[in-house]
Amino acid sequence: MNDLKKELASSVIEHGVDGRLAAGQLALELMHEIRNPLEALGHLVYLTRQDSGNPELIDKYMELAAEQVETLNRIASQTLGFARLSTSKKSIDLVDLAEAALRIHRRTIEAKQIHLVKKLPSELQAEIHSGQILQVMSNLIVNALDALPEKGTLSIRLRERRGTIDIVVADNGSGIAQEHAGRVFDPFYTTKEDSGNGLGLALAKRIVEEHGGTLRTRTSVSPERRGTAFKISLPR
Repeated sequence: MNDLKKELASSVIEHGVDGRLAAGQLALELMHEIRNPLEALGHLVYLTRQDSGNPELIDKYMELAAEQVETLNRIASQTLGFARLSTSKKSIDLVDLAEAALRIHRRTIEAKQIHLVKKLPSELQAEIHSGQILQVMSNLIVNALDALPEKGTLSIRLRERRGTIDIVVADNGSGIAQEHAGRVFDPFYTTKEDSGNGLGLALAKRIVEEHGGTLRTRTSVSPERRGTAFKISLPR
């Protein structure tokens, strides 16, 4: 991270106190990027041990682990420019990617006895950076699981319509209060007192937008239809 240190020092020299604040925000952003793939790797190690007798599953877990290592290597070599990629987009089956994101969080899903609803086609291809969109899906699933009580419902749906591909991650948790709903994508804004730094959704939104798509949310705290849904829309 020598380049990062140089960038932070340059920011402080050039901008003084404001530079130190900007440098701190940059450091937090990069730390958040690192934490997600490290957490994913931890889940994959657990799954590998649990399914050690199934070579086919082990191969899949290792492939996903390699993607996370690639993400960490990219972060380590960057100073600025979150989500700048050194490789080109590839045609990826989003259904496989959604299943992979769910497998990463299988331990939490099982521990909380979450009712999982999947509405997935047999195949749905898109030109994407797979590691980044996997990170977005994983982030949205984490947010849903955090909001859900035991035996709550998590749903994930993929569909293609009018030249776009929609990925919807929804939960029937407590919902987001109106005064907070409009700021969920603001960097450093969080309603979690004990955890979270308010960067996850902001970074997810940036990844989706750099793919030419949109990330939106719909939420309700009404007892009749309580819950939150996030929709990723990607160009076909």
